[in-house]
Amino acid sequence: MSRRYDSRTTMFSPEGRLYQVEYAMDAVNNAGSTLGLITKEGVILCGEKKTTSKLLDKGKAAEKVHVIDDHVLVAVAGIIADANILVEKSRVHAQRHRYQYDCAMPVEQLIVEICDLKQTYTQYGGLRPFGVSFLFAGWDVHEKYQLYQTDPAGNYMSWQAHSIGTNNQTAQGILKQEWKEGMTLEEGYELVAKVLAKTMDTATPTSDSLEFQVLQYNEKTKQCEKVTVPKAKLNQLLKDAKAKDEEEKAKKDAGK
Repeated sequence: MSRRYDSRTTMFSPEGRLYQVEYAMDAVNNAGSTLGLITKEGVILCGEKKTTSKLLDKGKAAEKVHVIDDHVLVAVAGIIADANILVEKSRVHAQRHRYQYDCAMPVEQLIVEICDLKQTYTQYGGLRPFGVSFLFAGWDVHEKYQLYQTDPAGNYMSWQAHSIGTNNQTAQGILKQEWKEGMTLEEGYELVAKVLAKTMDTATPTSDSLEFQVLQYNEKTKQCEKVTVPKAKLNQLLKDAKAKDEEEKAKKDAGK
C-alpha cells in the first residue's frame, strides 16, 4: 500500500504518514549504537563505529563524535555523508553567533537552527530528508549540562539519557532503569559500558570500535573541555560489564 505514497516527500498517506521520513528513520535505526547521558560532572557521548573492512585505517574512519564548538559535541547515527553536511552547518552557525555576539551560542538555539533545516527537507518536492539523527551534548550558563536528540523529521527533545541506532529500545530500557539524577562520572562510565555490552553486535566489544568522549565544564578556567577516555580504561569497563552480564545470566539460569 505504501508504494503509492512513498515516491514523494510531500505526499501524505491516508493514515497521515510520510513514508520518506520513516525510511530515513530506518536508516538511523540500522546505524551503530550511539548513546549519551548526563552526570553531575559532565555529559558522556559514545558511538559504535561499524567498520566494513579490516583494511580501513581506523584512525581516519568515519567519526561518530564531532566537535561543534568549545561547548558542544555531537554524536551521529545514520548516513555519514548527510551527517557531515549538518555538522559543518552546525559549526558555521556556532561561529557566526560567536562572531556577532562575542559569546558562545546557547545550545538549544543551535539545535533549533539545525532542526529547522532538517524540517525544510521534508516539505519541498525534489528533496529528501537527511537520513541522520544526532545526540548533542552541550553546556551553557543558562541550562548547564544538556543532552538533545534530533531526528530526520526535524523534531528535537531534551533528555537526561538517550540512545539511538541499533538496539536502541533495549538500551533505552536499561537507561530508564539504571540512570539516576546526580550520578558521578564513574557511575556514568559503568552504565554506558553496561548498555554497550548488551546492545553491540559483537560478543566481545573493545575500544577499537568505539568513540567515547566526555564534555566537562572546568570551574577554575571557566571553560568547557573535551575529555577522551583512555582505551585501556574503556576496555576494562567493557570487560567488567560483560562479566557482570554473564554473571546475571548464570544466576537467572540457576533460578530456573
